[in-house]
Parts: sequence; structure tokens; C-alpha cells
Amino acid sequence: MWEALKIKLLYCIDDIERRSGGGVMSSIEAQKKAQNEAKIKEALVLLMGIVNDSQVPRNIRRAAIQAIKILQEQSLTPGVRAANAVSILDEVSQDPNMPTHARNLLWQIATRLETVKD
Repeated sequence: MWEALKIKLLYCIDDIERRSGGGVMSSIEAQKKAQNEAKIKEALVLLMGIVNDSQVPRNIRRAAIQAIKILQEQSLTPGVRAANAVSILDEVSQDPNMPTHARNLLWQIATRLETVKD
């Protein structure tokens, strides 16, 4: 299952890098879009680290997988994807069984995603 998720993640990152945005777009808008996608890509990589960490409880890894799937959903705007993922991460970050290093990493990811705006 993890290998299939990792392959899907790589395809998603590759798709993000190849997407040009279509239509006439100012350079500022294009730069903002590229920055948002870069933040999402960084969050995806960090979330995969949580998924692959055996010290993290299973329910938290499941939430990380759910956040990854939401961030990969291309039918939504980057801001909506980021907000949905932050909501999931915020909810699970209250778990008392979470190791400290995982909690700090989730907060770091959530903080980074909160800067993604449409």
C-alpha cells in the first residue's frame, strides 16, 4: 500500500511540475501559483515522512494519508486543498498519544500550508 501511495505521490508531484496553468496569466499570478504548488509539494514530502515513521500511531498515519490525498486532488484550488489538509492535521494534532517530534512536524506542515492562498 505504501509503495502504491509513494508512486501516486511521485506522479502527482510530476504533474504539478508539468502543469503550465493555461490561458493568459500575469507573471505575478504565475509566480504566486508556482509558490503555492511548491509549498504543497513540500508538505507532501513531509507528510510522507510521517506516513513512513513507525513510531507514529496508526490513526495519525491514516490522517496524514488522508491529507496527502486531499493535497493531490487537482479538481480543487490550491487554497482549498491546503485549508482542507490543515483542518485534518489540526484535528489529529490534539491526540495525546502523538510523539513530540511528529506533533512538531505536523504543526510545521500546517503552518506552511496556511500560507497557501488562492
